[in-house]
Amino acid sequence: MPTTLLRAASALLLTLTALNTPTAYAGAAPVEVTVNARAALAGVPETGIGTNHAIWDTHLGSDETADLLKDAGVKLLRYPGGSYSDIYHWADHTAPGGYVAPDTDFDTFMRGVRRTGAQAMVTANYGTGTAEEAAAWVRHANVTKDYGITYWEIGNEIYGNGHYGAAWEADDHPDKSPAEYARHVVAYSDAMKAVDPDIKIGAVLTTPANWPDAIVAEGDAGSWNEVVLSAAGSKIDFVVLHWYPGALDRVGHVPDMIQLTREQIARNAGPDAGRIGIAMTEFNTGSSSNGTNTQPGALAAADSYATLLANGVFTVDWWNVHNGIGAVTEVEGHTDYGDFGLLSSAACTSDGSVCEPPLNTPFAPYHALRMTSAFARPGDQFVSAATDEPAVTAHAVRRPGGDLAVLLINTSSGTSHPVTIDYEGYTPAAGPPTVLTHTNGATSITTTTTGSATAQTLPPLSLTTLVLHPETPESGRPGAPGQPTASAVTATTATITWPRATAGSRPIAKYELHRRHGAVTEQLGETGGTSFTVDNLEPGTRYTVNVIARDSGGGLSWSSPPLTFTTTTPATGSCTARLSVQSDWASGYVGAIDITNNGAPVNGWTLTFSWPRSWQSLGSGWGGVWTEDGREVKVVNEPGAGTLATGASTSIGFVGNYSGPNVLPSVFKLNGAVCTSGPL
Repeated sequence: MPTTLLRAASALLLTLTALNTPTAYAGAAPVEVTVNARAALAGVPETGIGTNHAIWDTHLGSDETADLLKDAGVKLLRYPGGSYSDIYHWADHTAPGGYVAPDTDFDTFMRGVRRTGAQAMVTANYGTGTAEEAAAWVRHANVTKDYGITYWEIGNEIYGNGHYGAAWEADDHPDKSPAEYARHVVAYSDAMKAVDPDIKIGAVLTTPANWPDAIVAEGDAGSWNEVVLSAAGSKIDFVVLHWYPGALDRVGHVPDMIQLTREQIARNAGPDAGRIGIAMTEFNTGSSSNGTNTQPGALAAADSYATLLANGVFTVDWWNVHNGIGAVTEVEGHTDYGDFGLLSSAACTSDGSVCEPPLNTPFAPYHALRMTSAFARPGDQFVSAATDEPAVTAHAVRRPGGDLAVLLINTSSGTSHPVTIDYEGYTPAAGPPTVLTHTNGATSITTTTTGSATAQTLPPLSLTTLVLHPETPESGRPGAPGQPTASAVTATTATITWPRATAGSRPIAKYELHRRHGAVTEQLGETGGTSFTVDNLEPGTRYTVNVIARDSGGGLSWSSPPLTFTTTTPATGSCTARLSVQSDWASGYVGAIDITNNGAPVNGWTLTFSWPRSWQSLGSGWGGVWTEDGREVKVVNEPGAGTLATGASTSIGFVGNYSGPNVLPSVFKLNGAVCTSGPL
């Protein structure tokens, strides 16, 4: 080739290479990642990584399927499959009105469960079954076969039985109210636990901010969750949520979603409500246009699993192992088959124009589950991690023995992000860490030893896990303090108490109380005892704290489990503001605020409050002049209606919109003074 042509070709090749090579922000500072080992979250449960099996899946019982699930670290398998649960009769393996595939009976399912090395969760037939049928299933499973199945749900998405207008769930009961469901949950629980008192019973709840959450139907005493928990709370051991967010950017909803569920349980389920766990028995990113089975869906899956488990959910169960082809699109350079399964069904479109890859080919979310199970292992403890770049998210766990693992997710399509990692309460050993990586289109997870504990580069659309060793051995350190509790909570103070930690090789010198702000913590105080009263708190504010033991040589324990509590508003004040929800339609609500002037007469008033979350906004308001500036809301009296004598009251109302968990405003100020708030 002539030299001039060679140079031209070389220039063209360099240009094409540059156009097709992932870029990093030229000259931009690396993404800053903070990992704080002092800010502990939930422990990693044995059953954390789960998935659903369905009786219409011909390959449910195959050894190949079980082995693939085992390799992904799946520790819980749910059966018999979503809405089929409410038409399925286990004894004769039938589902009138639905398709039952060969070799999918209960004992075949359990053979696969054991080969996988997982536990089972069984959904008893509520819609067309009976308590006696469910009790017989428990007898067959745990007495006759000695399967030792702990977790049993009562029905699937029973709120979809038409009571709120939409009907997709079979329910033959003439009364389809939450009160009737709760009555039967009690009967099922009694019958099933009479056979095996060690089983745990789960009741179906609606997921906060997901239809029909918070809706009160005609004749009901409250929302579905309120009625079910009030009537059946003493008979259940866990509650069941399902979540199909439909978008890949809603992981930030999870902490409030789980916290609101806990608050509902605490308010309605009786004095021993703290024993009730939370299970996410169906989850999928639920968005074929954004990548159901390609890399964006995988990134959202890993982020969601880690966030849900870090917030104390004891199992997250992907829908489904095999599901089938849907809308076919192109996502990030790869064919997305719109398949909600982890593994290919080898299905084709109705016209035969597009077929999935061979049976049991793993889709990208399969690798996300595999990465998550390699990152967060049963017995680990999640700790806080955060970044300063929205396109990069971080999670971290401490491991028994002192190792620490960090999961980094880069959602940028064409940008490699260099990151620097700062560690609080942990000092990693020198030298390159073990690095696990999964990139866009990859068919496996690669393992290398590269970079450092404090500096890595994340490929575009990637999952990266770093496994670190401590600089010095952790042997001889104190054990972690037990679960803290809060008492005597006021607007500005709270008393925190915790079980004493076990001493290590040196005596325990003191305990430190730390408050968490994301991945940053501040020490609120220290004491030689096991109780501490915190003051200078803000009214109506949610706090999360951990307790750490320090020994006489300065050695630190792991953090206690987290405690979350919310301060009240002042017991007395110059004003009272009571918010009540008049109606709710799961994406908005009508609120009323009753304002009372407890102080000197007022000639002209202004009420102010803030939306707790960015996904909340004002629709309209009445009873005053309403304005909104970002999350700040101000209501000024209407002309000629600003006089409030001592003891006088006025009422205003509004429509509030929300697109995520609806944490209600709780702090109201009248002419700048914080009001006493009544119950929400």
